[in-house]
Amino acid sequence: MSISKEILFLLAAFFAGVAMASQGSMNSAVSKAIGLSQSTFVVHFSATLLMVLILVSGIDKGNWNNYLQVPWYYYLGGVIGVAITYGVVISIPRLGAAVATTAIIVGQVLTACIIDHLGLFGLEKAPFTWWKLLGLIFLSIGAKLMLG
Repeated sequence: MSISKEILFLLAAFFAGVAMASQGSMNSAVSKAIGLSQSTFVVHFSATLLMVLILVSGIDKGNWNNYLQVPWYYYLGGVIGVAITYGVVISIPRLGAAVATTAIIVGQVLTACIIDHLGLFGLEKAPFTWWKLLGLIFLSIGAKLMLG
């Protein structure tokens, strides 16, 4: 992969992180006003409406014919999305956006390392190294330090 593409993907990941932190804080504010389950429903319903518009517009030329070829449990991402939203919405008001997001990132990176190491979900295996362990330790220390 060329450096310019690498930078593009790093920027995309960075902006996804910006969006996730913003989304979590916004969802928490909605939850305070209308309730946890209600805000989770609104979040996912609005996302569904946007995706319907995207699908109808024809922007993405996917292949629905392959729908049944995907293992059923891969489709649990939507269920996991609800669990993520709940976790974010209940943790941000109690911990603050920075601490909650740091803890979320530690969980994401740990899980990503396991997924990479085992080559789950059709990904190429990437071994778990001592450097990655050290990085996780530093991330965890950072999360603890953020608690103040």
